[in-house]
Amino acid sequence: MKYILVTGGVISGIGKGIIASSVGTILKSCGLHVTAIKIDPYINIDAGTFSPYEHGEVFVLDDGGEVDLDLGNYERFLDIRLTKDNNLTTGKIYQSVITKERRGDYLGKTVQVVPHITDAIQEWVMRQAKISVDDDEVEPQVCVIELGGTVGDIESMPFIEAFRQFQFKVKRENFCNIHVSLVPQPSATGEQKTKPTQNSVRELRGLGLSPDLIVCRCSTPLDNAVKEKISMFCHVEPEQVICVHDVSSIYRVPLLLEDQGVMDYFCSRLDLKVEMRPRRMLAKWKEMSDRSDRLLEHCSIALVGKYTKFSDSYASVIKALEHSALAINHKLEVKYIDSADLEPSTLQDEPVKYHEAWQKLCSANGVLVPGGFGVRGTEGKVQAINWARKQKKPFLGVCLGMQLAVCEFARNVLGWEDANSTEFYPETKHPVVIDMPEHNPGDMGGTMRLGKRRTIFKSSTSVLRKLYGDAEYVDERHRHRFEVNPELKHHFEQKGFHFVGQDLEGERMEIIELEDHPYFVGVQYHPEFTSRPINPSPPYLGLLLAAAGKLHSYVLKGCRLSPRDTYSDCSGSSSPDSEISELKFTS
Repeated sequence: MKYILVTGGVISGIGKGIIASSVGTILKSCGLHVTAIKIDPYINIDAGTFSPYEHGEVFVLDDGGEVDLDLGNYERFLDIRLTKDNNLTTGKIYQSVITKERRGDYLGKTVQVVPHITDAIQEWVMRQAKISVDDDEVEPQVCVIELGGTVGDIESMPFIEAFRQFQFKVKRENFCNIHVSLVPQPSATGEQKTKPTQNSVRELRGLGLSPDLIVCRCSTPLDNAVKEKISMFCHVEPEQVICVHDVSSIYRVPLLLEDQGVMDYFCSRLDLKVEMRPRRMLAKWKEMSDRSDRLLEHCSIALVGKYTKFSDSYASVIKALEHSALAINHKLEVKYIDSADLEPSTLQDEPVKYHEAWQKLCSANGVLVPGGFGVRGTEGKVQAINWARKQKKPFLGVCLGMQLAVCEFARNVLGWEDANSTEFYPETKHPVVIDMPEHNPGDMGGTMRLGKRRTIFKSSTSVLRKLYGDAEYVDERHRHRFEVNPELKHHFEQKGFHFVGQDLEGERMEIIELEDHPYFVGVQYHPEFTSRPINPSPPYLGLLLAAAGKLHSYVLKGCRLSPRDTYSDCSGSSSPDSEISELKFTS
């Protein structure tokens, strides 16, 4: 097993996740089996209880693990399926060590950070690195480990120490360190500054880890003189200084790394036996990047949410929209609308904000209401759904978005004025959305209906069923504590509001569709978590097609889209051997 540790310096949020994903992509394109582990030095057991403003979205895995959004990047780039143990936190490590101590496993020894915590970290990494993440169940050959936070943080010290020991345990030829650092360029002088990188590398070396590759994040390509200066002061060869400047698309990052000889370096440094070179294999990435730069037609989607001030709160949603837009050759424009700004109370307090929000909504080609928690902004989402339904604008509601679509229909079509979710109004006479009895809200963490569940299609004419390739069922990832009240289902169906997808027992309403509407769809699950650049999520693809006015012709043609044939093999998974041909979508 080969281990590649990615650390970061100077500032957090520098792009370690994209670098780690890109490194994995290059290795995988050479035919290697790659897995990824994300280490987060916070004490939370998992990401499930975070506010989206704190750490971005909570990404959900097949096994129900609520994890850091970087694992979403790994899954999308590498086309793999990770488990909750691929996200390691300080909380998980300490919890496992304390449990052992309580059982008496340490035989009366004093339990300390070194060696007990550091040993637990190393054992966890070695155990998890062997778990297959591909459909073929083959044990991975390379494990890319991303250490969150910044070198020098007090909370990441046990992890740095663990890897200092680890490099000797697994031997030098099986371990290498990539250090991602910032090279700022102050606008006053326009000169690229190396001092932050020098200090960061010095600190890392002082803690016992020597970087093999220094990846410099900068706004413009690195000057040769700057590269040589970093090489001289950071004790590496100039070839080991890699420049990752700002690019038009994240899909260009693997190409950027490959152009600078990163794969050749790995082959010699880690003694990798690779039969093929990645140039031809990365052709599909180049194709994707080139297409995204060439797109001329625009399609705008209004994203009506409550965490719109921080785009990472909806990272997977945005990616799913981008994948679908790319597939139909349109440039995506996301109009972020804070749902609270659409409410009548905003008209009283801040009329300019109110009118701007409504102007954005009315000028969009389609409306998306994503998931969320808490009552703030829900009435604004209901207003947006009402507008999309009446104006026949393409609409997709995800999780809470679907539940609110049910509330809106109950109020304005069925005439139940106080219809609501018991999450927001427990005393409502028409509880159209109720909490699930087996999910006790006493504990907040990990108590929701989480992970991959099966949804059975109940209608053969459903547009979503057609988009899924006329499948009888779909397996998608869930994250919710409330559900549509099944007892009131028949009232909706009489008025043309159909529950076309249900769970295995027929108790949970999973998919809604409205008659006589270009595209009015709601799903209880989160389809964005399984969307891939080369295989976009069907509900999102339907929204983009409808917004671009192409859904009807697409369905008539039997729901075949050329990129899906071009980018992937017949199984629908990413295949490096697939031939690249010109991608066209004809309406």
